[in-house]
Amino acid sequence: MKSVVAKIENPLSDLISDEIYDLLSSHYLIDDKAVRDYQIRKKFKQLRAGKVSAGDAIDTIREEYPYLQFDTIRKIVYQISK
Repeated sequence: MKSVVAKIENPLSDLISDEIYDLLSSHYLIDDKAVRDYQIRKKFKQLRAGKVSAGDAIDTIREEYPYLQFDTIRKIVYQISK
């Protein structure tokens, strides 16, 4: 019997290779919340570059992440890196 291994799509493909992502993920070294926040910031920047207002961009992101409040997404996208 063949073993089927599900390949996880690399949400950080613009930063690291699929092999490195798989290795880090297999050792539980990927912070899912940090990856989610990175994707939200990236999507926000893309929307703003397309001349979408900040409020509309956050509403669009909320459609993808309905469990997050408007203010939570606002805090994520305007978070200052330390």
